[in-house]
Amino acid sequence: MFRLGRLIGAKGPGLFFRIPIVDVLRVVDLRVITFDVPKQRVITRDNVSVDVDAVVYYRVFDPQKAVVSVENYILATNLLAQTTLRDVLGQVELDELLSKREELSKKLTEILDAATDNWGIKVQAVAIKDVTLPEVMQRAIAKQAEAERERRSRIIVADGEYQAASKMAEAAAMYEKTPTALRLRELQTLAEIAREKNLIVVTTTGASADLATLIGLLKGEKAKSE
Repeated sequence: MFRLGRLIGAKGPGLFFRIPIVDVLRVVDLRVITFDVPKQRVITRDNVSVDVDAVVYYRVFDPQKAVVSVENYILATNLLAQTTLRDVLGQVELDELLSKREELSKKLTEILDAATDNWGIKVQAVAIKDVTLPEVMQRAIAKQAEAERERRSRIIVADGEYQAASKMAEAAAMYEKTPTALRLRELQTLAEIAREKNLIVVTTTGASADLATLIGLLKGEKAKSE
């Protein structure tokens, strides 16, 4: 309340008296106030132009400072939020802007709160709502993500081939130590092939014992199938 142009203090809430014409009232809302920061064109540190929207939540904790220290605390807070948003986001790269919104929001809140403290205003939160990228940049990011997925898939395939080759090398070393095991594996493979009745199996071995063993296995498999 002002009396003849001089501040005499804050009044209310509740019932109070004033002298008509002599006393002038300035009503200040002490509830939390929100406003949308208009879309700001920001150029990031890696020279990418983006449009950023944000929301600011604040309240007046000292109505006397809010009235006396600044002419219009609502407009001043809004303009300061726009300037701070451009300054802070202009110092980060595009990847940080897209992946670290919470950290950037906390940093904006701290800067705005410190700047408006002398105005009797407490900035509670600044939330970055949306980051709009140019269409060309959206296509570039999509290509980058596709290339990253392709790289991961090739790494997985190569790792699988490496593991398979390692196991095959171990098996080859084991077969080299025990040739009988290699021969048994060969006979097992031939027995599996013989299950298909429309195939002719030709072996390169000349040992009669091996051939007799192979014939016996084939006849046994044929008898089982019949």
